[in-house]
Amino acid sequence: MISSAAEKQHFAAFMADFSMDQIETQFIGSLKEGFNACIECCDKQVLAGRGDEVGLFCEAADGSGSTHTWAELQAKSAQFANFLASQGVKAGDRISCMLPRTADLLVVVLGTWRIGAVYQPLFTAFGYEAIEYRITQCDAKVVVTDAANRHKFDQVKGLPTVVQVCGSEAEAKTKGDLHFATVMAAQSNQFEPVVLNADQPFLQMFTSGTVGKSKGVAVPLKALLGFYIYMKYAIGLDQDDKYWNVADPGWAYGLYYAITGPLCMGVATHFNEAGFTTENTYEMLEKYQITNLAAAPTAYRMMMASDAHNEMKPKLLLRRASSAGEPLSPEVVNWVGDVLGCPVMDHYGQTETGMTCCNHHALEHNVHIGAMGYALPGYRVVALDADYNEVSAGEEGQFAVDMENSPAFFFQGYTWQEKKPFHGKYYLTGDMVFENRDGCFQFSGRDDDIITTAGYRVGPADVEGTVLEHEAVAESAAVGKPDAKRGHIIKSFVVLRDGYEPSAELVQDIQNLVRERLSTHAFPREIEFVDELPKTPSGKIQRFILRKQAEDEAATA
Repeated sequence: MISSAAEKQHFAAFMADFSMDQIETQFIGSLKEGFNACIECCDKQVLAGRGDEVGLFCEAADGSGSTHTWAELQAKSAQFANFLASQGVKAGDRISCMLPRTADLLVVVLGTWRIGAVYQPLFTAFGYEAIEYRITQCDAKVVVTDAANRHKFDQVKGLPTVVQVCGSEAEAKTKGDLHFATVMAAQSNQFEPVVLNADQPFLQMFTSGTVGKSKGVAVPLKALLGFYIYMKYAIGLDQDDKYWNVADPGWAYGLYYAITGPLCMGVATHFNEAGFTTENTYEMLEKYQITNLAAAPTAYRMMMASDAHNEMKPKLLLRRASSAGEPLSPEVVNWVGDVLGCPVMDHYGQTETGMTCCNHHALEHNVHIGAMGYALPGYRVVALDADYNEVSAGEEGQFAVDMENSPAFFFQGYTWQEKKPFHGKYYLTGDMVFENRDGCFQFSGRDDDIITTAGYRVGPADVEGTVLEHEAVAESAAVGKPDAKRGHIIKSFVVLRDGYEPSAELVQDIQNLVRERLSTHAFPREIEFVDELPKTPSGKIQRFILRKQAEDEAATA
């Protein structure tokens, strides 16, 4: 069972004695000899005699459930690895995948890792331009998707071999695709995992920016140690926990901490194929008796706003809850305690770094509601002034990681050198913070224009570029507008070309364009037509002026 607060080790004392050596002993591989992520996240449990225990609980969209043992996942991952080998895939090659949260998704992830290849997630809400950019940029050798999402690839140029899940072999062949079940059945369930250097990648992520296309983030195998640290000390994951991370594995928080993190600790994870609703979330919590929950603040806010929580508390066994993506409000924190019956802790991280600053369930420290928290073990985090000097407690600065004194830090720079995020020994997050006297950091804002909407980070450049593809649009700017449920919604300010007039039909047309080409989570829910955009003398859009206007609108609504 979870230890009481009195039995927890105090944060400061723990950090003083912390060593990465104690974390490394939890793995079969090592920083010196290398790792295979499939061994660490699956085979390790079979070797420990736990092959018949469940590693994955799946809730299908129709409400039926299934369980999948470590031994089953090991065998199927070997089959998929053998299939990849038959396609000429080698260690270091990228495999792209767009699947909902099903057992097949996990098989693809584990099989990709088994052969030493690199898994590249595609969010199921992406449009064809977002898909094409990612698979082209990373030179994907194989794409895996299902019948429901296959049409999104129809306009993608240079599409590699496609493997289609679900449907019949005949249906897959009409697209020129291979059929997942058919190719899997032809493969051996034995495949020796390929061990790679700890600095070699096993995940290929893409993260939004304010200028240009999404940037590549190749995650090296040594990140497994950092993921383990987060799960053990911040999430407070215990071996007897029933753990569910609501986040989609198409994004970093879900892929890092709904799949990799719990599995490398040997704790089963839960998938819910259905899209998020408050009703099915409560049903999932009750049906699987979840004890440890992780989700974006939006999920908690939507649960709080629903009547579905009435009479739920006696039916739940939640002991710990965690939140990441944006700060929690006191109202949400109090509601989780009162209604869900457990403490909820705020955590901070980025795709580039994983989680680096957290309120830790497993360690004793002061908790400031709405604050990011304290450095994750294995990290030293600081705030820097404009001249990159560390500021004193109580002063605002840019949040940064001291890489020389952060043995768990793994980010090696953007894959294609799209941006230089380092200054000397510091990795610069782009986020502004205050440090409290006790070492707790408080988020105060971005120093760029990233929009966080419903837990997703969206670069305004992606939205603006897609809006500009509409024939009626001359200029476009996107900002976040405060919203009670989503945190922010995306609002676009649009200057029309001569000959076009504002209309509700034009608004809908632009929104549909962004949904189709970019993503259904990144379309502007509001569009305002303006005569001109505010700009600097050099012509740069002053988004802060538009952001202030949107904030004022939300405050007076």
